[in-house]
Amino acid sequence: MDAVRKRNLILRASSGLMVVVGISIGIYKGGWLWVLVATALALLSLSEYYRLLTPQFRLSRGIGYLSALAVLLSSTNGVRPVVVPLILSLTVYAILMLEIVRRQMWGTSFAVWNTGGTLSGILFIVVPWTCLISLINIPTGRLLLASLFTCTWSCDVTAYLVGTWWGRTSLCENISPKKTWEGFIGGALGSVLTIALIIYIQKRPPFPLFLIGLICGFAGQFGDLAESLIKRETGVKDSGKLIPGHGGVLDRFDSVLINGLLTYLLFGMLLV
Repeated sequence: MDAVRKRNLILRASSGLMVVVGISIGIYKGGWLWVLVATALALLSLSEYYRLLTPQFRLSRGIGYLSALAVLLSSTNGVRPVVVPLILSLTVYAILMLEIVRRQMWGTSFAVWNTGGTLSGILFIVVPWTCLISLINIPTGRLLLASLFTCTWSCDVTAYLVGTWWGRTSLCENISPKKTWEGFIGGALGSVLTIALIIYIQKRPPFPLFLIGLICGFAGQFGDLAESLIKRETGVKDSGKLIPGHGGVLDRFDSVLINGLLTYLLFGMLLV
């Protein structure tokens, strides 16, 4: 391994370890600490997403942040599930009211682009983080969250290492040229082996916990490609620079988003 690659690997590992520690403390303590950690990461990711879209879209970021905060806080106990679509619908009308004023005052408006861009960030980023906040409130929620993040990170690390050392066959060269099928398979195996180890250590029955390994190993890599597609269309390499070696917060947690949605769907809604 050359010096540059070794230095990048050390930087990536060090900053990644700090992220792991922060998430682990949040899950272990639970309660409002986990709500604060997840909310901060969601809003930082949303800010990066809006920054990606701003050159091409006229966005109402203030309305987006207020809506995002309302959706995230709706995940606390005692809130009816219907409140989330209600918030999203009110967000659309708030943006449309703003565009009505813009059209009337200046003769131009961006209703379709503004609504789509602002709302897509909430659906793509904030709703999944809301599911991750809600997961901790269901039985074995801490175990589910710990398994989800551990499997996601294992998939990311294994895919990166296998792809770097042995990757030869391009996976999606028009979206993410460095991703390979070897890395994809390695990531999936890393996630599955990790959940198998967790099941063994926790002495849990394999089903349904084993499904988290499959979700993180396969769907999580699709989530990574989804964010890469957005960056490719907006012409940027990273969503931000907040996490050295990883890019932005959205870069680090892109796989977690789809994993959180599917895990909450499975354990929070279908298997309750």
